[in-house]
Amino acid sequence: MLYPSIDSLMKKIDSKYSLVSVAAKRARNLQDTGSYKLDRYASEKFVGKALEEIHAGQLSMKERDAKEVYSDE
Repeated sequence: MLYPSIDSLMKKIDSKYSLVSVAAKRARNLQDTGSYKLDRYASEKFVGKALEEIHAGQLSMKERDAKEVYSDE
């Protein structure tokens, strides 16, 4: 994958593990709901679209609260 580059994505989310996790969850959400955040995408695949949204600043990673129970757990 050439766009967006891993270097530009690492400026948005600081660890590769977190980047993969956020992109995978968003790709599944895109596949299930079809709710797009950008007008145009260079990629045709859901993971590529999720990475483009991260690059555009539409997605970010939220810090977890250790005491809170999240709905996806």
